[in-house]
Amino acid sequence: MNNLKVSLIQSNLHWENKQANLAMFQEKILAIKEQPHLVVLPEMFSTGFSMKPAELAEKMDGTTVQWMKQIAAAKKIILTGSVIIQENNHYYNRLLWVLPNGVIGAYDKRHRFAFAGEDQFYTAGTKRLITSVNGWKINTQVCYDLRFPVWARQASGEEPEYDVLLYVANWPARRSHAWKSLLIARAIENQCYVIGVNRVGNDGNDIEHSGDSMLIDPLGEVLYTKANLENIFTQELSKEKLTETRTRFPFWKDADHFSITNSIIDNE
Repeated sequence: MNNLKVSLIQSNLHWENKQANLAMFQEKILAIKEQPHLVVLPEMFSTGFSMKPAELAEKMDGTTVQWMKQIAAAKKIILTGSVIIQENNHYYNRLLWVLPNGVIGAYDKRHRFAFAGEDQFYTAGTKRLITSVNGWKINTQVCYDLRFPVWARQASGEEPEYDVLLYVANWPARRSHAWKSLLIARAIENQCYVIGVNRVGNDGNDIEHSGDSMLIDPLGEVLYTKANLENIFTQELSKEKLTETRTRFPFWKDADHFSITNSIIDNE
């Protein structure tokens, strides 16, 4: 059984300053001594959670995307995080899944945070992205998606759809209780590992972020969390523990039948 090694980067962000953010994350990523399969950055990691896509958006051949490809190739990792992307006259809060060979998977945030006006500037996605790496299937989502369990729910079938549920976020500190509680709930109800990577520090709207990035096992036990401080954490996820949990407690077999459209990228 292959294990999965992941590195979570919890960081402050330079408000609407791509050059500074890319330089900062490059230094952090290159400093990782372990050799992870996957490195996870926060939501809108190159700009902060900005409602200025007309000024900050780039296309899929833009600076940030090219930077992600270069870093993924240099470190021989999969690199993920969300970026402001313009495509076909629309703006998207797009999670990018960048392989070392330059192949890119994309997930457009489904649930836009209307409380901050995100729905007025960004177009909603219509498909989930479930990726495959080292024998693991990973369901990628973004921030506010966390509040909508149906969008993350394992579909009933012969086996679970995915093994890891991943969220990248700019989740405010004043709602950190919801963030932590919902991440744990998603792990328990889907019998999977859950990764949540959030930023720290104040953004350009003076909104505080406490981080509280988390790694949770399929029983809902918190394997890692960190509040308020910048941090890089690397952990190896156990396929044996995942299989044992699902075998001993086969609750997933009793799930309701429903259908959600998925995009699938195979990294094998």
